[in-house]
Amino acid sequence: MTGHPAPRGLDILTVNHIADIGRDDWQSFAGGSDPLISYDFLEALETSGTVSRQTGWQPCHLKLYLDGHWVGVAPAYRKYHSMGEYVFDWAWADAWQRHGLAYYPKLLVAVPFTPCQGRRLLIREDVRDRIAASQVHQALDALMPGLGVHSWHLLFPDEADQALLGTPDSLHRLGCQFHWHNRNYRDFDDFLATLTSRKRKSLRRERRQVAEQGIGFQHWSGDSLPDEVLDDFFLFYNATYLKRGMRPYLNRDFFSALARRLGTKLRIITAEQADRRIAAALFITGDQTLYGRYWGCLEDYSHLHFETCYYQGIDLAIAEGLARFDAGAQGEHKLVRGFEPVLTHSWHNVDHPGFRDAVADFCAEEAMDVQGYRRAALEALPYRLDPGKGA
Repeated sequence: MTGHPAPRGLDILTVNHIADIGRDDWQSFAGGSDPLISYDFLEALETSGTVSRQTGWQPCHLKLYLDGHWVGVAPAYRKYHSMGEYVFDWAWADAWQRHGLAYYPKLLVAVPFTPCQGRRLLIREDVRDRIAASQVHQALDALMPGLGVHSWHLLFPDEADQALLGTPDSLHRLGCQFHWHNRNYRDFDDFLATLTSRKRKSLRRERRQVAEQGIGFQHWSGDSLPDEVLDDFFLFYNATYLKRGMRPYLNRDFFSALARRLGTKLRIITAEQADRRIAAALFITGDQTLYGRYWGCLEDYSHLHFETCYYQGIDLAIAEGLARFDAGAQGEHKLVRGFEPVLTHSWHNVDHPGFRDAVADFCAEEAMDVQGYRRAALEALPYRLDPGKGA
C-alpha cells in the first residue's frame, strides 16, 4: 500500500491486488446488490490473469480515507492502452503522442470490460454527505505523480457517484446506451401490448422465425453449470472476437471462476438445434438489474442474435422480477425492440494545461451531440404511449 492516510480531509491510498484488501473488507463497502463490483468478480479477473501488467490492466485499487478513517474502496487500474473501456479516448492519446508526450499509463477507475453503470466509489453511505466533489477530484489528482500517470478516468458511475464528481470545471463526458425497463409486465406478450401494432408484429415475426428454424433454448445456472456447456459458450464467445480479427479479452479460467463464485447470479442461455448447441449468451443478475454481457455463435441464423441476447433476456428479467435489463454498450437496433436511450457518464482529468482546455472543449461539444441523439432516439421509441405513463 502506498503512503499513509491524511489526518484530515479525503485521502486515497492504493494497493496492488484486491486480495490486499480482502473479501470481507471489500464487501463491507460494496454490498451485495451489484455482482459486477463484487470482490468475487474483480478477484476472478486477477487470478485468471485477465487483468495484469502483462495485459495492460495493472490492478491499483483505491482505499479512501476521510479524516484518517477508512471509509471506502474503488476498483482501479494503471492502464497501458485504451482497449476494453467503452469510453473512447484514442483521439486524446494520438494528440499527446503527436506532440512527443506519453499518454500512457493512465489511472482508470472502472470495472474492466464492463460498460454498465453502477457504483464506482464504494463509500459508506453515512459519510457521503461529508465529502465534496472538489475533494474527490483533488484526492484523485494527488495520486497521479506517485503512480507515474498523467491522467485519471472514472467510467460509468451511478447517480449517487455522479453527485460526488460534478464540479463546474470538471471534464465530464456523456454517452448513450439502450436499456429495457420492466414496468411490472406479466410476460413477453404483456410487454408487446405496449408497442405499436407494426413493431409488435415485427417482434413476434422474429421470434416465430427463430422457432421455425427448429431452434430452442436452455437456461443454465452458474451453480450447476456443466463443463461442456461452459466449453461451448467459451467457443462461441471467442468466435465473436475472431470474426473481427481481435483476440478475446477474457479467458476460460475467468468464466470458470465466475461461475463458481457467482453461482445462481450467473446464467447462460444456450440456443440448440437438432440436439446441438449453436449459440450462447451470458447474463448476470443483480438485485434490480439483469446484465447481458457476452454472446457468440459460429454460424448465421435469422434473428438468432436478437432472440438469444434480447428477447430471452427480457423473458428472464420478467420471470425474475428485475426492474431493468442492461444489454451492454451501443446498439441502435435495440431501440426498435423497446430498449430506451439512457445517458451514461464519465469523469476525467489530465495534467497538461493546454491539452486540458482542448479536452474540455471536446467534452462540451460531444455532450451537445449526445443529448441531441438521445432526444431523437426518444422520439423513435416503438411504444404506443410514453412508456413511463403506461400503455
